[in-house]
Amino acid sequence: MKENYFADKDRYSNGMEFERCGHSGVLLPKVSLGFWHNFGSVDPYERSREITHYAFDHGITHFDLANNYGPVYGSSEETLGRLMDEDFRPYRDELFISSKAGYDMWPGPYGNWGSRKYLMASLDQSLKRMKIDYVDLFYSHRYDPETPLEETLQALVDIVRQGKALYIGISRWPLEAARFAAKYLRERDVPLLIYQGKLNLLDREPMEDGILDFCAEEGVGFISFSPLAQGLLTDRYLNGIPEDSRMSKGKFLKESMLTPELLQKLRRYNEVAESRGETLAEMALAWILHQKAVTSVLVGASSVAQLEKNMHCIKAAPFLDSGL
Repeated sequence: MKENYFADKDRYSNGMEFERCGHSGVLLPKVSLGFWHNFGSVDPYERSREITHYAFDHGITHFDLANNYGPVYGSSEETLGRLMDEDFRPYRDELFISSKAGYDMWPGPYGNWGSRKYLMASLDQSLKRMKIDYVDLFYSHRYDPETPLEETLQALVDIVRQGKALYIGISRWPLEAARFAAKYLRERDVPLLIYQGKLNLLDREPMEDGILDFCAEEGVGFISFSPLAQGLLTDRYLNGIPEDSRMSKGKFLKESMLTPELLQKLRRYNEVAESRGETLAEMALAWILHQKAVTSVLVGASSVAQLEKNMHCIKAAPFLDSGL
């Protein structure tokens, strides 16, 4: 018989810090839990359960999902639905749950991109899988260059007005489209809450292309996905490619990516981290949180121990002249 879950009574005094998301009433934990990996049907459910328990017990109130997270597609949301039934239903109003649609989910022209038909149908399916009545945040997962922006954005407005989402976000939209989105949504009293983008020590595109400046100017929060560059910004690859690593499996990380130049850069970053009394991962996460407009970092976790280590970034030393 499964043991009942009771959240730690000290969950909001266990070390988590919260950051205001842009110009809104939303406070997000500086570290949020992403369900991209490790929560699918191919992963042990009890491990997923342990990770989410630990996260919530330590103040991580934000769980980030998408319709096609898994594998298989949809199974991460199904995992959350099971967790809601077994553990988190009493704490629903403490949780900030997000999902997304924009990448391929089902065959045919209406299972991808940014049409009104796809976004609305996808969210309806997501809510059923997660066994909740609404999401706190719904994203357009990627910019659609073919569908008129007005169609995508009006669908998001209507989703909020239907009560299926409380807030709206966009992910990986180019700057000018993001500016258009912010204006369009603001004029319809559904302000853009947050922008999700890839930002880490090895990929600084949101800094270089003006997205962080845009977020600061518009009062939009920013949340970073892949903050550890899928594990490159950890100590895993400083001395080669471990047999059990993500790179050795070759799905998202290829062995050819670990060039001598990259390895040299990683080792230099690691030296800076050691001088700060931190691991490379802790420093990499802390560096992101130090950037303007950043509200939170999305971390994945394959174990409680890994999540616990990553949360150390919250107490990291400030960055002055770090040479990063």
